Amino acid sequence: MARIIGGLTTSHVPSIGAAIARGEQQTPYWKPLFDAFIPVHAWLDEVKPDVAVVIYNDHGLNFFLDKMPTFAVGAAATYDNADEGWGIPVLPSFEGDPDLSWHMIDRLVADEFDITMCQELLVDHAFTLPIKLMYPDAGPTWPLRAIPVTINSVQHPLPSALRCYKLGQAIGRAIESYPADLKVVVVGTGGLSHQLDGTRAGFINKAFDLLCMEKIVSDPLALTRYSNRQIIELAGSQGVELMTWIAMRGALRGKVSKVASTYHAPISNTGGAVMLLANEAVVGEVAAE
Repeated sequence: MARIIGGLTTSHVPSIGAAIARGEQQTPYWKPLFDAFIPVHAWLDEVKPDVAVVIYNDHGLNFFLDKMPTFAVGAAATYDNADEGWGIPVLPSFEGDPDLSWHMIDRLVADEFDITMCQELLVDHAFTLPIKLMYPDAGPTWPLRAIPVTINSVQHPLPSALRCYKLGQAIGRAIESYPADLKVVVVGTGGLSHQLDGTRAGFINKAFDLLCMEKIVSDPLALTRYSNRQIIELAGSQGVELMTWIAMRGALRGKVSKVASTYHAPISNTGGAVMLLANEAVVGEVAAE
């Protein structure tokens, strides 16, 4: 059966791509973020995952205010990147895994999640930059297949933190029931605290970010008790991207341990963070729901 071997969370601000393009990874401003991926690279080189399920939020490349699914799953054979206007180089196409995608979709619908099924999907910086950070020297092909899962964090009403956690649990169950010997890493991308507009533009809440990073490991259900309004007040209007972290954590149904964790702010007016969690299956036990 397929196994979820770990989870990765990372910020995905477009300026990361611009820094890569300009070769600024070791400048004082960017070095802490890029160095945070050194243990991630070592872990990936050791475990060699076959598939990444990337949970992120689309920024208008596919969905806009007139059509905004709460949850969407890609079911394509390939996913193309496109120019979003940030000055980020367009990256090579990403190979999908349609069989696993459709298995996930079937199981998610059976678990009463109303999923938008996308047989064509462009992937934006929230998907591409984390994979580029994971595999900085890859190209022109990537060393693993990828499945995009999007969560609406733009158009209200937004899904609750608890609903996103339950989505992650359903994704975890779906992956673990897939009858193929695959190693899967689940990636949650976004945040942490930041606000791009209004009177609180530039808002960062380091204390809340560090609390979230602690609870993601030890007590993820604590984060599901915050309402969306509370998260926006504490983390900024774009801080609701925390939902992707919460969904990732829900998918890890085994014994979770922290491999690496770094917080560095500001990164383009954002609380920048990287966290790598190992997920060890608990033999003979059913993971808590």
